[in-house]
Amino acid sequence: MRRMGRRSLVLGAASTVAALMTAGDAVAARGPASPPHRRRRRADTGELRGVWIATVANLDWPSAPGLSAAAQEAELIAHLDRAVDLRLNAVVLQVRPSADALWPSSYEPWAECLTGVQGKDPGWDPLGTAVREAHARGLELHAWFNPYRVANHTDPSRLVASHPARQHPDWVLPYGGKLYYNPGLPEVREFVQDAMLDAVSRYAVDAVHWDDYFYPYPVAGQVFDDDAAYEEYGEDFATKAAWRRDNTDRLVRETAERIKEVRSGVRFGISPFGVWRNASTDPLGSDTTAGVQTYDDLHADTRKWVKEGWIDYICPQLYWNIGFAAADYAKLLPWWAETVRGTGVGLYIGEALYKAGDPAQPAAWQDPAELSRHLDLASGHPEAGGHVFFSAKQVKADPIGAMARVVADHYRTRARTPH
Repeated sequence: MRRMGRRSLVLGAASTVAALMTAGDAVAARGPASPPHRRRRRADTGELRGVWIATVANLDWPSAPGLSAAAQEAELIAHLDRAVDLRLNAVVLQVRPSADALWPSSYEPWAECLTGVQGKDPGWDPLGTAVREAHARGLELHAWFNPYRVANHTDPSRLVASHPARQHPDWVLPYGGKLYYNPGLPEVREFVQDAMLDAVSRYAVDAVHWDDYFYPYPVAGQVFDDDAAYEEYGEDFATKAAWRRDNTDRLVRETAERIKEVRSGVRFGISPFGVWRNASTDPLGSDTTAGVQTYDDLHADTRKWVKEGWIDYICPQLYWNIGFAAADYAKLLPWWAETVRGTGVGLYIGEALYKAGDPAQPAAWQDPAELSRHLDLASGHPEAGGHVFFSAKQVKADPIGAMARVVADHYRTRARTPH
């Protein structure tokens, strides 16, 4: 959705979401908590128009830790109202940024981004409020979870004493300056599902949404030390990479099954790094030369999840400009359209609004019309059912008017979501 600063997509290094994450990070029926007067209004056409609201390290919201409950709520409402003003119809709110929660979880502590102190009650229910207020405005609320990230440091003693990672230190591995739950442990996979589904059971969210963090992005010279888990559980696999991919597959498949059991109609969507595999690695891959491939580096077989129908939508982070040599938006868009064709899985495109006007980015990103051209291209692919923009801070600032141009060119009227 989106890294701590979720998206500094560097091809050739480890990071789409990663760098920014480090700085601070990519629906159908509703449950019984949605009374008739809160029903969402539908327009004639179906198209997802979303924005990511990142909470890790206070990237988008709250603007700083420790604000009063009233100030936090006012900022959140402002993000929702802005989405309505821009004729968007969905917000993707990060509710479990680092193995902590933006609701009174039965499994994990209150998120540090709220009060500045992990485990401290903020005095209100951010997720419950977000669901209620989003639906009142005709917006879908996709609850964005990060399954395995525990902390953006490697010191467990900095976690609140009741944190599951401190209660089960054998679940945790340090890597690249961060702490992660070990995806190779069955008890970890069960726990993170329980923790995420606690929110689904309590709130009428429209979707469960994951970003691109599965196994961590590679860090040169460092080893993700899961040898012990591989020795215990990996005997049926020829390689550790195959075992790791199976662990991720299990997490996706099991979560998909359990969501349906917990709350009917809730969709399951994933927003991966935009390159599954390069064609030079696999003839089924895209015409790219990306330095990161989700299949090989993150042990996430994103194409398989679509083909198997385990997920309801995929929202690849196509965070590159048209004509970018290593990963051309104009080449990746048709690859993803072909991938979902005939599967029944929705395709929404993750858009790098954060790059527009950034002087560190290529010349294409200095043109306010670049993102609008992305939507022009997507209009030629019927499989592309919408776009999600990273992130809310850039939607608000819009330094060169790129978002305003998208709205003027493509969002002249409100649209219902595509299902």
